[in-house]
Amino acid sequence: MSGASRVTLVSRGLLQFCAMVAVAILALSPGANAQGADREKLQVVATVSMIGDAVRSVAGDRADVQTLMGEGVDPHLYRQTQADVAAMARADAVFWNGLYLEAQLEEFLEQLSRHRPVFALGENVPVEKRIANADYADRYDPHIWMDPSLWRYVVEGARDALIELDPEGAEIYQANAEQSLADLAELEAYAQASLATVPEDKRMLITAHDAFSYFGRAYGFEVLGIQGLSTESEAGLRQVDQLVFLIVEHDINAIFVETSVSERNVRALIEGAAARGQEVTIGGRLYSDAMGPAGTYAGTYIGMIDANVTTITRSLGGNAPAGGMAGQLGES
Repeated sequence: MSGASRVTLVSRGLLQFCAMVAVAILALSPGANAQGADREKLQVVATVSMIGDAVRSVAGDRADVQTLMGEGVDPHLYRQTQADVAAMARADAVFWNGLYLEAQLEEFLEQLSRHRPVFALGENVPVEKRIANADYADRYDPHIWMDPSLWRYVVEGARDALIELDPEGAEIYQANAEQSLADLAELEAYAQASLATVPEDKRMLITAHDAFSYFGRAYGFEVLGIQGLSTESEAGLRQVDQLVFLIVEHDINAIFVETSVSERNVRALIEGAAARGQEVTIGGRLYSDAMGPAGTYAGTYIGMIDANVTTITRSLGGNAPAGGMAGQLGES
């Protein structure tokens, strides 16, 4: 790339950044929230769909929840648009996972927290229950939603934040949170019972990136991702070769793709195993960093985890109903 081209790209990036800052300044200026000041509902923005679902389940009809990242969106790589900046700056509160999941948004959200309530719900999970990031001593695996027993801390954090924002709705938030926690307990029981039927020698989960460590710890699976905790990391040839060796050595017949990550590296594994005489198929498509389509069962947190548990169980030789915990998988 020529020097002139690099300057042009830098200039464009600077202009885009300045435009976002300008929008934020306008939104944060006095009177930005004057319109709708007497509105009955809280106006809330959530970054990822799982956080949006947790907040929505607790808030009920007392809040309008806008989610920035929907089906198939990778939060590790997501960069805010001008519309996102304006929405977050005008909201009554912003909820995000934290733990460096929304890596590109982190700096903006830290700045925004000086002007608006901003809640990193994932950081409600006690430090001793988090999985450390092997590459960074001060970071943790952000994929806490893969263990429903940890997701309760997010629901409880949403409850407490909403009560802080809207004390008059405290009883509603308490009741909704209790129902959400009961639903999580039911999901956890289903997951434990279903995954326990997978033969012990088949409890190896190979996926596109390392998003399932909490799942593996909770249910006794060895989990291997082609990429690291963040999809920003690249899968090297040595990593692919090592995984091919394990697939052949352990006679693994199914590996998994993810809805928010490219299938390219998974296909490379399948081809590498085939070259060594091991037939491997795609066992299914798992929800890792995003839920399913809005308005569907898989577009809820319960449905997302139900779908993952059921797919993994059935693909690795266990017993689970095709319709999942509530018989709703595959329904809109």
